[in-house]
Amino acid sequence: MGKTILLGISASISAYKAADLTNKLTKMGYKVDVIMTKNATEFITPLTIQSLSHRTVHLDTMAEPDPALINHIALAKKADLFLVAPATANIIGKLANGICDDLLSTVAMAILPETPKLIAPAMNTYMYENPINQKNLKSLKEAGYKEIEPREALLACGDYGKGALADLDKILTTVTAVLENTRGTYEK
Repeated sequence: MGKTILLGISASISAYKAADLTNKLTKMGYKVDVIMTKNATEFITPLTIQSLSHRTVHLDTMAEPDPALINHIALAKKADLFLVAPATANIIGKLANGICDDLLSTVAMAILPETPKLIAPAMNTYMYENPINQKNLKSLKEAGYKEIEPREALLACGDYGKGALADLDKILTTVTAVLENTRGTYEK
C-alpha cells in the first residue's frame, strides 16, 4: 500500500487503543506518522507508539528535526489521510475554530484540502451530546471531516451512553474505504 496516514492522538482514556490502531495500520502496510498532544502522553507514552509504528512520534510544534523543512507543513503535505483517534472535545473545539496552539491543531490547519479527514470522538456522553460539541462537529463536517461516530457503552467515568471510541474494526474499515475509494462505511 505505502500510503501515509497522519494519526492524531488526543488526551482521552481511550488513547491506549491508539496503540493497537497504530499497530494494525502499520501491519496493513501503511506508513503511520503520529502526532500526540502533550496531555495524550499522560495516558500512553510516545515510545509505545514509536515502537509500533517504527516512526518518530511528533510532539512539539517548535521541534524542527530537518532544517530544510517546516515540520508542521511537511507532515500535512505528505499525508494521504488525516485521522484523529481518539478525538476529545478539546481537540474538536480547536479544529472547528481554527485554534492552533499545539502541533496537532497546527498540522490540522495545514492539511491540504483534498486530503481526506476523519475524526473519531471519544468522551463522556454529556460532553459528546453538549450542543457546543455538536456545533463543533457540524463545523468540522462542513469543512470536509467525516465523523466515525462513538459507540454506546459503559464509559470509564461510570456513565452509560454514547461517547466510547468507535470499535477499531469500524475505524480500520473506514480508513481502508477512504484510501481505496471504495464504498463501505465511508460516504463521499
